[in-house]
Amino acid sequence: MLNPTWLKTFKTLVEVNHFTRTAEALFMTQPGVTQHIQKLEQACGTPLLIKKGKSFELTEQGHIVYKYACDLMEQQQNLLNTLQTDDPYSGSIKLACSGALAQWLFPKFIALQAEHQNLKVKFEAAPNKRICEYVQQGHSLFGLVTQVPNQAEFEVTRIGTESLCLVLPKKHSKSSLNSEVLQQLGLVDHPDGQQYLAKYLEECGNKELADISIRELKRITYINQLSQILYPVAQGIGFTVLPLSAVLSSPFYPELYIHEPNTNVEDELYLISKKDRPLPSRYHQFITLIQDSINESKST
Repeated sequence: MLNPTWLKTFKTLVEVNHFTRTAEALFMTQPGVTQHIQKLEQACGTPLLIKKGKSFELTEQGHIVYKYACDLMEQQQNLLNTLQTDDPYSGSIKLACSGALAQWLFPKFIALQAEHQNLKVKFEAAPNKRICEYVQQGHSLFGLVTQVPNQAEFEVTRIGTESLCLVLPKKHSKSSLNSEVLQQLGLVDHPDGQQYLAKYLEECGNKELADISIRELKRITYINQLSQILYPVAQGIGFTVLPLSAVLSSPFYPELYIHEPNTNVEDELYLISKKDRPLPSRYHQFITLIQDSINESKST
């Protein structure tokens, strides 16, 4: 790498066109200027200027190095200017969250990006453990999780709650729900299906449902594509448990029935970011958007 101090001296000399005035401009001695030029020529392996009395002419290589020095100084100044600004409407937004939240929030984020096209949104859909890894490794600057991670490594802020929904075909909207109905329908299973179902049955306030053995419950299908989990339910086949955001954002929502539990079942949502790494200002409007969206879903 060429010494930037030599490049600065060379650039100044070309623009001032005088060794003594260059030395004065850079608070150097004239021999010091000459030494910098000689060292730069040695590093480049070619003469950069031809002296003509008290003046000089640039060689072809000298013109190339001068342009390089100008570009380098401009890039450095642009970098310094960028470091001094924190534009809330420019830059990348990197979020890691569950697939359900990604499906629900992504259109909202894109709508904000459409208003400010210098913003660039990137989502990573992953389970809690992977989300923490993404944030810790810097692949995502913030994440949404349902379990509190190690607070020695992360800044953790409770951002709200999200309801878990027991979802059935719409034809069951007027019938009572019991263990026999669920057994007859069977579970549409997915990667988080049994975990969500266990939490729902335990906390929904219905003793009969709480006594259901998940191991003995019939499973009629399994799908790991979030967008397709509710398709069989909409077709009258089976039931499942998903976060409310996934149900509301599903194209099959009109054909679904959400069971009303005696006690609402909720997952806590936490915003996490890497410890001692403040988020740029552009992230704050997206955090507000997430909070507003969560509140909006509760009033739906």
